[in-house]
Amino acid sequence: MTLIAFVFPGQGSQAVGMGKGFYATSAGAKAVFEEANAALGFNLARLMFEGPEADLALTANTQPAVLTASVAAAAACAERGLRPALVGGHSLGEYSALVVARALRFGDAVRIVRKRGEFMQDAVSVRTGAMAAILGLDLAQVERVCAEAAKGEVVGVANVNSAQQIVVAGHRAAVERAVALASHRGGTKSVMLPVSAPFHCALMAPAADKLARELGGVSVADPAIPVVRNVDAGVTRTAAEVMPLLLKQVASPVRWTDCVRRLAAEGASTFVEVGPGRVLTGLLRRIVDGARGLSVEDPEGLEKTLAALKDEARR
Repeated sequence: MTLIAFVFPGQGSQAVGMGKGFYATSAGAKAVFEEANAALGFNLARLMFEGPEADLALTANTQPAVLTASVAAAAACAERGLRPALVGGHSLGEYSALVVARALRFGDAVRIVRKRGEFMQDAVSVRTGAMAAILGLDLAQVERVCAEAAKGEVVGVANVNSAQQIVVAGHRAAVERAVALASHRGGTKSVMLPVSAPFHCALMAPAADKLARELGGVSVADPAIPVVRNVDAGVTRTAAEVMPLLLKQVASPVRWTDCVRRLAAEGASTFVEVGPGRVLTGLLRRIVDGARGLSVEDPEGLEKTLAALKDEARR
């Protein structure tokens, strides 16, 4: 029996035009876009479909846009009978997972992530922080590199995307020192990332404090299906677990490798990336041997995924 996990992308997967196909072909998806527009008080769908790209790339716009595209894609999947038994999401994608698991209402979530984006952007002055991807070193090696590179500043692990792809974040000078050290320690490649703030590190603590006030008035339900969370790859099954872990997530590393392994340990054999991009599908192959990865970012992807699952069921 195929047990399906939906995984939802985070910031960085956005592209002008995302979700437009589902808006045109799925009543459920269209309703999601319309709810986002109403909740935010401006035409988010138009920004997503038409750009300009520079405006879509602003963190306060990117986060609700990626959430909306992901939840709309999941609504289109549900119309065709494709539903997950488990869910997880990368950083911002955890909000998409919680909406699809019915722990958060979409209208609340889209407003929260708009604020989350503003708070994360405002936590650090422009050009003060940075992020970099370090390839070819394991987690323990990267942690040692960060400890040596800090020199009184902040630099630490932000995303563990696979065993050999780890993102660090912090003060720009400290991140640059970590990149230089990584190359001396045998890293195959290190790349500074084009991001507007150093996400998922200690510099984001002010954003978490502000987010706590926003989350305080939001109602939460027990998830209808298990949600694997970023902070510790634990499984959220009750409403009481949702808010504390979303707050902790802002300034803590995204332990994506552990999340995917936990989804597999919970029984997932097929992973469907739902929303813009295919980054998580690419990472999957490096994390779980033999796991099947499919992606649904547009109607064509949905048709291909449904056909692949049908073929599998016949075997």
